[in-house]
Amino acid sequence: MNEIRVMHLISGGDTGGAKTHVINLLNGLNGKIFTVLVTLMESDFTEEAKKLKLPLEILNQKSRFDLGILKNIDELILEKKINVIHVHGARANFISTFIKKRHSSIPIVTTIHSDYLLDDYRGGKLISFVFRKINAYSLKKMDNYICVSNRFKEMMISRGFGSDKSVFSVYNGLDFEKGIIIQRNKNEFLNDYGIEINEDLTYVGIMGRLDAVKNHAFFIDVANEIIQKNKNFRFLIAGVGILKKDLQKQVKNYGIEEYIFFLDFIPRPYEFYNAIDINTLTSYSESFPYAMLEGARMKKPIVTSNVGGVELVVKNSETGFIVDDFNLEEFSNRIIELSLDKDMLQKSGEEIYKIVKNNFSMEKFIQKHIEIYNEILED
Repeated sequence: MNEIRVMHLISGGDTGGAKTHVINLLNGLNGKIFTVLVTLMESDFTEEAKKLKLPLEILNQKSRFDLGILKNIDELILEKKINVIHVHGARANFISTFIKKRHSSIPIVTTIHSDYLLDDYRGGKLISFVFRKINAYSLKKMDNYICVSNRFKEMMISRGFGSDKSVFSVYNGLDFEKGIIIQRNKNEFLNDYGIEINEDLTYVGIMGRLDAVKNHAFFIDVANEIIQKNKNFRFLIAGVGILKKDLQKQVKNYGIEEYIFFLDFIPRPYEFYNAIDINTLTSYSESFPYAMLEGARMKKPIVTSNVGGVELVVKNSETGFIVDDFNLEEFSNRIIELSLDKDMLQKSGEEIYKIVKNNFSMEKFIQKHIEIYNEILED
């Protein structure tokens, strides 16, 4: 069996689930196989990697199309005796097409964190359109793909990216041995954001960057639908993004400002999940969302759109509800149903916790990656 020596290449500007995925992966692999994390910029991402003492190399790329860094990457490949290159995200995918020309014998694998046809990029619709095209071209040049759900694996194969032998699926996992950081209890958290504290209220939350693919506009539609029927709800939106002003305008147009709160970036996400009663996900596309897993760890049932691998965790009436086709009335009614049945709310929280803990551990997540690297090297 070949020694595994992997270079992980990522822009470093990543946030949300992709950031959590890569940090967890590197932290889990560290000490088991040889890995080095290479980023193209300094950021919060690299600061977190430093705190975890991950093997890290930072290359300060001047722009997305600055190819001067290829020389540095060449040197690292030779110095570290790299035999697998694992890339994450559109910018790293693009850079890897040039690496492939210079190191054709080294297999390159990319993780598919999202549907590349729906990815949002800073700069507006035109920029997103151009970068989606570039990313699609770059993806065609890959040797192997790791998809964060079977649904994404099927999607990639159906679009002509590889075969069952070169496209793998690995579901995200959580480290249940790692402690949860909560510095503010529920009341302290709500108070800090000026949210009314009342045991008769139901707190409904959504966490994710404020980009079109996350479909927060639908979440606000749902909130308005519920508020017209029952005022005993408060809706919490955690995340930052380019659509914040548009979403705030939507809330204002509905006249429901006193019921919806924009919390921006939450540095300790478990404080958010501890404060809410019902978790939600309204995305058009997801792989296997950490927002669902982290909420589950805090025993919060979820009402979600039918995306990614959510069906492996969300069992209707047992751990929450999956709503198809963004049915506004059904989505709203499911939240109300959970809020009115406290016994269901508690049991659903307990059950979703058990499913995630028993089936989506960090140990399985890491071991599956090692198996894939071995298979790639054997091929």
